[in-house]
Amino acid sequence: MARALTAWIRRQDVPSRTALQKAIKALGAPLSLDEAYAPFETAGYLPCTLDGEDAGFDLRFKEAQTVAPEISAKLDGRDVAMTCKWGGDPREDAAASLFCAALVKSFGALAQQDDAFVTAEALLARAEAVLG
Repeated sequence: MARALTAWIRRQDVPSRTALQKAIKALGAPLSLDEAYAPFETAGYLPCTLDGEDAGFDLRFKEAQTVAPEISAKLDGRDVAMTCKWGGDPREDAAASLFCAALVKSFGALAQQDDAFVTAEALLARAEAVLG
């Protein structure tokens, strides 16, 4: 399994840090985004705090230009890809999963890993497995 998740979202729905942090809190998730998060400006490692410990992931914004036809048909106007990548630390996986779960639940994003779309519930369960 690739160590990456992509959240497909409409440009106008990409949240500010404040709105995204509120959505993460609404999930009951112990994740705090660094002040460095800025829509369309963040390009690289995004530090986070997960349950009191350092965790983070690489975040990149990209316009949805060339997309496989089977993916494009499901995007329904979602024109921005927010791609999260992480290393081998399971806390990084959990942080990216919670980040994407909040985008799905509160901002109408579609989360994709490999060739499959992933529900917010599956992402939350994945993070819970790390948090115990």
